[in-house]
Amino acid sequence: MTELSPFRFRWLASRSPKNLIDSNSKSKTLQARVLSGSFVLLSASGLATAINFAYNIAVARFLGPTAFGHATAVYTLLILISAVTLSFQIVSAKVVAQQSSLEGKSAVYRGFHRSAWACGIIVALVLLLFQKSIADYLNLPSPVLVVLLAVGVAFYVPLGTRRGYIQGAYGFNRLGANLVLEGVVRLGGSLLLIMLGLGVPGVIAANAAAVAVAYLAAAPKLAAAVPHDLHIPDAFREALQAIVFFAGQVLINNCDIVLVKHFFPSTAAGLYAAVALVGRVIFAFSSAVVNTMFPLVAGTRDEERKGHRVLLTSLLLVLVIGSALALGLRLAPAGIWTTFFGPQFEIAGKHGLPYLLALYAATTVVYSLSVVIIAYEMSYKIANTSWVQLAFSGAVVVGICRFHSSLQQVILIQLGLMVVLLVVVAVPFLIHSMASAKDAHEAIFPKTIRLIRRVSEDEVIADFLRTDFSNSAFDEYHETLRGLVLTPHLDDANENAKRRALLFIRHFSLWKELPEGTEWFEAEIGMADLDQIRVFPRAQWRKLARGDFGITAIAERLRTFRSHGEAGKAFLSKIGALGTGLRQDADPGAVLLIGLNESEPLTILDGNHRLVAAILTSPETVSKFRFLCGLSPRMTECCWYRTNVATLFRYGTNLLTHVVHDPEAELARLL
Repeated sequence: MTELSPFRFRWLASRSPKNLIDSNSKSKTLQARVLSGSFVLLSASGLATAINFAYNIAVARFLGPTAFGHATAVYTLLILISAVTLSFQIVSAKVVAQQSSLEGKSAVYRGFHRSAWACGIIVALVLLLFQKSIADYLNLPSPVLVVLLAVGVAFYVPLGTRRGYIQGAYGFNRLGANLVLEGVVRLGGSLLLIMLGLGVPGVIAANAAAVAVAYLAAAPKLAAAVPHDLHIPDAFREALQAIVFFAGQVLINNCDIVLVKHFFPSTAAGLYAAVALVGRVIFAFSSAVVNTMFPLVAGTRDEERKGHRVLLTSLLLVLVIGSALALGLRLAPAGIWTTFFGPQFEIAGKHGLPYLLALYAATTVVYSLSVVIIAYEMSYKIANTSWVQLAFSGAVVVGICRFHSSLQQVILIQLGLMVVLLVVVAVPFLIHSMASAKDAHEAIFPKTIRLIRRVSEDEVIADFLRTDFSNSAFDEYHETLRGLVLTPHLDDANENAKRRALLFIRHFSLWKELPEGTEWFEAEIGMADLDQIRVFPRAQWRKLARGDFGITAIAERLRTFRSHGEAGKAFLSKIGALGTGLRQDADPGAVLLIGLNESEPLTILDGNHRLVAAILTSPETVSKFRFLCGLSPRMTECCWYRTNVATLFRYGTNLLTHVVHDPEAELARLL
């Protein structure tokens, strides 16, 4: 009887009828929880948004466009700094949700809270240090406004960890109440201080006080501090992902207000600030959906996310709410806004306030859909789409700096870029989801290769290097290191380090793209298993594949392939020469494969030419190979296994990260 490997056993367990029923049931429960939590946060966000809207209307009416522009610019700085606050919140929420006990949740919170206070104090000190430069750039009447903002920032960053704990513990009622409390203090404090004659400084002071009160009110009830084994996977990468995500988000949502304040007269900047209010309202509603979805999905297993019904529910909520608001804004008469804000906020012409409000609303709805998709992926993995968003935030800044002849043009630039961002984020995710669904459908009773034994990474590198050592990249080492390569001693750590450094001279970027924790196995593969294997999707293989990279399809295509170009003829000649050599070679070396598990398709990492040549020669030749499989549930992050915009972006990021690495210098040191 064939022995079940760990990967096979887990797959069969997940496919048992009971687990399939449980998975479907939990998925439905998860959808219900998302809807329930979204309703709570949407209600609270609706109330908080109404309060904030009243705050903006009151400040605009009492201060006028110029002073309102000053107050909004300073408040926008606070929102820009929220990239740090929200990073702490989302990472805290995700990691707290992943802890199974109150002690674990409390221990996670304490660590994040200490770090947040340190960051908050540092950011506040930076604001104090550059208060005059910031005030001059934004054309503010006094640096004192930046000083008051710095006080609020000191509390604002640690507020993120407190809200993250509440969110990760699914305390959506309390989280909503805290948002409302912040809005009430901001509104009441601003009105009181304006009545006392403090003007813009009073409004900023009220904002700082609102943050401090919200922080004090969000204090969680924690378990006693005891030693605890925490489950914090990839903490640094989680934090980096969150910072990149929110840096891009706050730039996209708020850089336009800062840039308009710089490029336009104070009155026009005040009018634009009023228009931008609608974007903040819509984004507040979409954030309520995201804040509910994120911790719930973070605490689920892969089986519960099948079909991505939770994502579809969240997207539909955002689309319906945002579209309804955008349509209502377009149909509303202009007189409503002058009644709210005052006659000074009237814009003449066909591109008046209703038009600009509806256009800005449409821009925010499109962007909010992108945010839902990015946040959904972030909830269960490291999502490289956050880097894509950051790149687009830079494009928004450049676009507005280049095109700002009117307020309408500023909004149109953002709308065009947000449509492109949605396409770039959604299309790869859609393609990946369709491919996964197809694979799952075909894998109800899958073919499974037999894993013989686990092998070490050192052994895989030794076999990889032995088959590749004839390449010209290793010419200068052929004499001195031939014995190290051809007769390896795998129990010698020094030898293993030298072989690794030698392989990395040619294949560093290839190897470093494999996910951390990839497990290697020797596998038994015959002709009947070849349908599960795909060629490496690069160079000549892309032209030959025509979209189908299955190795049997490639071999069949090669039987009738005719090329008139020199590159094509050289390719065919190489395959023919390899086939001739394989008939005589008793040990043609190892073929390296990568995949998710032994039931899913496998991609050839090394050995494309040799294996195709063997298939074209005879079935007996295929049996001569030794097959080594690298398996990881995160293999879809690797561009060698699945090529899309996200994985290629990850590859480019990794290249930049390791650009200073010099494998030859490392080998020289070891030698």
